[in-house]
Amino acid sequence: MRKDTIYLDYAANTPVDPTVLEVFNQTTLQDFANPNATHPLGKKVHQKMEQATHHIETLFQTYTKLDPDMEIVYTSGSSESNNLAIKGLAKAYKEYGKHIISTYLEHSSVSAPLTALQEDGYEIDLVPITREGKIDLEQLKSLLRKDTILVSVCYVDSEVGNVQPIPEIVEILKEYPNCFLHVDATQAIGKIPVNLQGVDLITFAPHKFYGLNGMGGLWKKRDLVLEPLISGGASNTIYRSGTPVVAQICALEKALSLAMTQLEDRRQKVTEMNLYLREKLVSYADVKINTNMENPYILNISVMGVKAVDFKKKLEEYGVCISIKSACQVMLTPSRIVMAMTHDRKRAFAAWRISLSHLVKKEELEQFLEIFDQCYRYFKE
Repeated sequence: MRKDTIYLDYAANTPVDPTVLEVFNQTTLQDFANPNATHPLGKKVHQKMEQATHHIETLFQTYTKLDPDMEIVYTSGSSESNNLAIKGLAKAYKEYGKHIISTYLEHSSVSAPLTALQEDGYEIDLVPITREGKIDLEQLKSLLRKDTILVSVCYVDSEVGNVQPIPEIVEILKEYPNCFLHVDATQAIGKIPVNLQGVDLITFAPHKFYGLNGMGGLWKKRDLVLEPLISGGASNTIYRSGTPVVAQICALEKALSLAMTQLEDRRQKVTEMNLYLREKLVSYADVKINTNMENPYILNISVMGVKAVDFKKKLEEYGVCISIKSACQVMLTPSRIVMAMTHDRKRAFAAWRISLSHLVKKEELEQFLEIFDQCYRYFKE
């Protein structure tokens, strides 16, 4: 049994890049004043924050086609950003209607606030998923109503990793001026090419692309109103109170810059890893691949006849770190996404996720495959 660890759970969290951490440390030590303070050091720090924010905006506009009329709200992470986007918009625009549409693909930080709104009298519809793992656009059209105020869809789901047709959804919603589009892009930003043009609310977090934990962002249209989750002063935005952590913002700027400028090189490396694993894993009679190659960072498989929780525990005995689902979801239930795609409950119970990074070494993949073979034979022989 191996004592070393093989980490293949990068969709859950990535290690902070040393240069990002260096930016955070230097800024924390040197530019520690409150950016809202009116004294000289406060003004200096405020200017630094504004410069970093402008560069973040430029990077988004360059690499994601972000609309120029967007502003960013800094948060503690994607969970807060999703809650602010969904609850904040629903309560601010309830006079237009209380109907919201989402999908079976969403992270719990989307589905949970939707459930809370449902208990508060909002009507929630979930769009079916096709066998290709895509939102059914025809079904979306049939669900839209005059009182629909929000459609919330992830760009990439965290279990299977399928890429959703966001530009097509943007086009559909143009016929509904009182309906806004929220996109949880947490698993997409910094990993794959994205097109966010026309989207009203966008969620992301740097800990998915080698930035810091405890930090997130919500892009919103400037003229879009949200009811804040946190009250207590305007800070740098009326939508989220609290002293801005300038060191985190500067660290985000660095992580985003590295991720965007190296996106294609990183993606190519990960694509090669994904193809290598697929080639080896499909040779096993009871292995089913649940993922396409649009997003090479996630490879979801089912070992038929073995519950995912059991296979995961066996892998962990050898030091392999993988996930059954998103780290924030209930484990002892079938994968809703794989179930929706395959209509096979046994396959959904057997589904688990390998998530990759450009940091993974070929030797680690070879070790993983050796361990996988031992685990597979343990359950099958």
